[in-house]
Formats: sequence, structure tokens, C-alpha cells
Amino acid sequence: MTNWNFNRDQIRTFRFVRCDFDAPTGVARLVYAFDDGPELIETVTLPGAPFVLDTAREAAMQRALRLLHLIAGVSYYKAAVPSEIVVEGKPLDAATAALLESVYRNGLGEFAYRNGLNLEGSIRFPYADATEKPAPALGLRAHALVAIGGGKDSLVSIEALRAEGVAQTVTWIGGSQLIAACAAHTELPTLNIGRQLAPELFDFNRQGAWNGHIPVTAVNSAIFALAAVVLGVDQIVFSNERSASYGSLIPGSGEVNHQWSKGWAFEAAFGDYLHTHVAADLQYYSLLRPLSELAVARQFAKTDRYDGHFSSCNRNFHILGERPTSRWCGVCPKCHFVFLALAPFVPKLRLVGIVGRNLLDDPAQIPGYDALLEYGDHKPFECVGEGRESRAAMAVLAQRPEWNEDAVVKRFAKHIAPQLAAEDLALAPLLALDNEHRIPAALWERLRVRFAA
Repeated sequence: MTNWNFNRDQIRTFRFVRCDFDAPTGVARLVYAFDDGPELIETVTLPGAPFVLDTAREAAMQRALRLLHLIAGVSYYKAAVPSEIVVEGKPLDAATAALLESVYRNGLGEFAYRNGLNLEGSIRFPYADATEKPAPALGLRAHALVAIGGGKDSLVSIEALRAEGVAQTVTWIGGSQLIAACAAHTELPTLNIGRQLAPELFDFNRQGAWNGHIPVTAVNSAIFALAAVVLGVDQIVFSNERSASYGSLIPGSGEVNHQWSKGWAFEAAFGDYLHTHVAADLQYYSLLRPLSELAVARQFAKTDRYDGHFSSCNRNFHILGERPTSRWCGVCPKCHFVFLALAPFVPKLRLVGIVGRNLLDDPAQIPGYDALLEYGDHKPFECVGEGRESRAAMAVLAQRPEWNEDAVVKRFAKHIAPQLAAEDLALAPLLALDNEHRIPAALWERLRVRFAA
């Protein structure tokens, strides 16, 4: 198909062509196409091959592989957003189609908003009336694949699981040296999964494809599900806090959540689906779901083990584009928020040492902090906490002599705080634990005490 040219306005069909997994090499191939265009082949590589799977695990692997194929397709579908979706091979059941439509519609919410697209009612996965038999238990061993992203949240989870004696492998996807170094510093077993996007996608982008944010956590969760079945382990652990369930309130558009696939709605739906469609004994949960961002920051502050290794600056993890020369760029919403969230719990000298400078004493940072406070602007399209968390953290700093003369804090105290009710600035309610989570009951009973302190 060398003469095929990408034109997003003329494309009518997005096709899920096929997928396969080669146990001797550990390579999964996910194949897609637009209309009669060239095959787009993505690969996911699991270290540790060759793999030997018994009959039950082989069948579960095929189910997990197909789920990955269907969810990872969002990276390619968005390039043209065609009106028809075709799934070749075995028809989907209604439950699978419903999950996929939710992932694509909600996970592409920010993408649609930024590109002026309306995806409501336009994403339809075809399905047959037949229902799938419930997936059986596989006898998976008690072991957790714990996702690490190089930031504070996953490190809190890793240390909490370590303290509770939960066997774990620190796992990440892609070639980030920062994540690899952070993972190595845990001194736990590690697993680095490879993912290679179809190179044609970048050509399509240069030819005018629609582009923008996708539900990355949904894709990564599906990759982890495949890995868990192949490796025979029973737990997939992410570190998404309850604040991730709340999006940005856009006038005229409603709520748009940059973090939708980190939120509770996705976690609940995906975890239930794994139980019914992949393996009945495969657990998927976020260890930090009962906590707010500020509660996570309080937990992270308890150890300085990772001060010189972690980074929550998302510019370090872009596929393309310029990256900061240090672990923190100091100007993005993530840098702004993490600095603010840690400030009530971390001594000032330690925090400035982590990030490299005092972001709260730089007047140029005021617009960025206004967005976090939802003061004259909406919450940024980033993985940051709720506006009320930023306001509560800032109110705490305004009462502390070591912080209250810093430019951003001083402005908050003078111009913003007087417009807010005292109860809206309270920190304590934001540190309370929530009961909405999927953490195994016995583990949660032990963690509850740790996270409450």
C-alpha cells in the first residue's frame, strides 16, 4: 500500500485486524488499519521469554491480549475518528463493547474538547447478542505487579506494600531512564515492558491527523493484565488517588477529566471486567484510591529515601518534544502542584532541595498557581489535585512564618483567601480516608492505620 495517503477527512473505517503473542520471544503484535490502508503494527514485549503456559493460562492470555488490542487501538483511532469501527474475527459481547465505548468516549474527552470534536454517540463498537462464559480462576500466585511512574505516588504504594510484606515486582512500560533509576533505587525486583507504537502513526501526525491526549492509564492497565496472566501473578497495583476522579470544569462544556482512566469509574469497570472476562482471581486496584493528593503527599513526606531520584514533572515523560535538563522543569502544572502539595508536610529547606528552587517565591508562577486554585481559570489538563486541595494547602502555608512572605503565598492571603469561607480552606477533611476502593479487605485493614497517620 505504498501509494496510500492519509487523509483524515476521507477515512471512513477503523479496523482491528488481528493480534498475536509469541511465547518464545515474549512479543505481542497488535495490528490495525484505516479503510484499505497499510497495516499499523504495534508491539509489546514482555521480558523473561520463553514463556510456557498451561491450557488455562493460554486461554486467559488470549483474552487479555484481545482486550489489550482493543484498548490500545485508541492511539490510532483518534488520528481520524472515523464513523465506523470494524472488529475482525470473533464478535464482541455487549459487556466488552460497553467497556470500550466508555474508555474511548471518556478517555478521549480532553482530546475532543481541544480539537472541537463531539464524540457523544459517535463511538460504536459492534457486538453480538451472545454472552461470554465467566472467566475461571487460574490459581495465580500471590504477587503484585506494581506500576511505577517515577513520581511520589507509586513510591508511596511501593513502600506501603513493602512494609506490609506483600511480594511485589516494580514494573514500568517504555524506556525512561528516570523511571529505571527510580525503580532500581527501590532495591526490589523490576520488570521493564517494551512498547513500540506503529511508526506510521507519527507520519500520519505530520500529515494532519487529529492528535492529543489519550487514556494512557487504560492502555497501561491492559498491558499489565497481559503481563500478569503470562507471568502467573494475581495482582495489578496502580497508585491513583481519589482526586483523579475529578476533572476540569469548563464553562459551556461541563467536566473534562484529563485523568479519566486514573479515576474510580475506570478502575471499577476495568477491574470487574478482568474478573468476568480474563481471570476470576486477577485483582486490579489502586492502593491510594482512598487518599486525596494531599494525603498522599503527607505519606511521601515520611521518608527522604527518594528525594534525589523521583520526579513528578510530566515533561520528563513526553514521547516527543523538549525535556527539562534536570528532574524538575519548575514551570509546568505538575511541578507547581507537587511543590504546593508537599509544602505543608516537608521542611522548606528539604523541599527546595528536591525541586531546585522555591516555586512559591516567584511572581512569574502566579498564573500557574491561579489555575491550580481555580481562581479565574479552570484546573489544568494535568494529573494534579482538586482546586480545594490547592486552596487548603495554600491556606496552611499562609499561616506559617517560613512560607507566608513568599510571593505566591502572600498574594493568596491578601487577594484570594478573603473571598473564601474558612470551612472551604480546612485541611483536615481532605486528609480523611475514603471507603471507595478495590483494595483486598485484609490488606486494607492493615493499611488503614498506616494511611490515617
